[in-house]
Amino acid sequence: QVQLVESGGGLVQPGGSLRLSCAASGFTFSVYAMRWYRQAPGKERELVAQISGRSGSTNYADSVKGRFTISRDNGKNTVYLQMNNLEPEDTAVYYCRADRSGPYREYWGQGTQVTVSS
Repeated sequence: QVQLVESGGGLVQPGGSLRLSCAASGFTFSVYAMRWYRQAPGKERELVAQISGRSGSTNYADSVKGRFTISRDNGKNTVYLQMNNLEPEDTAVYYCRADRSGPYREYWGQGTQVTVSS
């Protein structure tokens, strides 16, 4: 049974940090690209960061470059999102997604709330 279990969300003050985790099971984690998305009320879902399964190449949305870092531990089947210097605009529900091509498959986590407020 495929599962993506997220943790680490919560309330933090502007300028603070959080680390999100997404623990995967039920599929071959190392061959899947992992991505973090977020969605704030009234806004479209946004791709925040992604990391490839094989090379570990990373990409970030312009809005989080220099502040967020995506990483993965294939031995623990877990992907992380380290978020530093958080801003109120980062407030959203954050989702992790696993996907691969040939054949295409994708799985989504349940989402975790991040609130940045003073």
